[in-house]
Amino acid sequence: MCLFQLCGLVRYMECGPPRVNDKLMRFFDHCEKFLTEVEKNATALYHVEAFKTGPEMQNILKKVAATLQVPVNDLNADLIQVAFFTCSFDLAIKGVKSPWCDVFDIDDAKVLEYLNDLKQYWKRGYGYTINSRSSCTLFQDIFQHLDKAVAQKQRSQPISSPVILQFGHAETLLPLLSLMGYFKDKEPLTAYNYKEQMHRKFRSGHIVPYASNLIFVLYHCENAKTPKEQFRVQMLLNEKVLPLAYSPETVSFYEDLKNHYKDILQSCQTSEECELAKANSTSDEL
Repeated sequence: MCLFQLCGLVRYMECGPPRVNDKLMRFFDHCEKFLTEVEKNATALYHVEAFKTGPEMQNILKKVAATLQVPVNDLNADLIQVAFFTCSFDLAIKGVKSPWCDVFDIDDAKVLEYLNDLKQYWKRGYGYTINSRSSCTLFQDIFQHLDKAVAQKQRSQPISSPVILQFGHAETLLPLLSLMGYFKDKEPLTAYNYKEQMHRKFRSGHIVPYASNLIFVLYHCENAKTPKEQFRVQMLLNEKVLPLAYSPETVSFYEDLKNHYKDILQSCQTSEECELAKANSTSDEL
């Protein structure tokens, strides 16, 4: 996963040595509340485990067992997922059709896609508020770079960092996009509403495929009529223009974009968001 910030047209620039900042790009590893309430919580992925034993997955188990001519009790949802991932990885990376692909049909693929989406939804997406709120620091860092470029342009100074490249994983990008309000369905994804979620927005394979990337492009418009109209922002997800989360428009005045995310930019403090609630040492009186 990559995060790009482009603050102008660049013909040539020297890049400094890369810096590792895991607290910024792997924020989830440094968020105690996320680690305790989601990552290490055996019940946090309840809907994932419930779907594994639900009718949709059990039908696949029976079909695969019949195809392989093995007792259905010898299989489980995790083994089915391994077979499906083997098929999908070979197709995506090598362009090779694995023999495991013949075990599944389109309906099976849709069920297994939903199983993976459930995991990403509850562990990295909208399932728990801390999933996205833990990425506040990264979101604020992006806008600090954009603010710096705007200030330098306003002072007629050269842009010191025309391009900012930050590299992470899908686990970095999904919480950030959720924080921004993207791909949110009206109803949460659960183990019990597979059919109702057939047309869901939250499809992790589409949102964060291999080499996924999110790009913020800052434009300076010299012929703008007002100071507000001078700076505009466009975002691209996986090299495709991404409409605003709150509007069908694809370009926003920079000031408007900051106003929309004012709460995150001004009030979201990772140290506070990630702090575990302290247990009450005194019992309440009846």
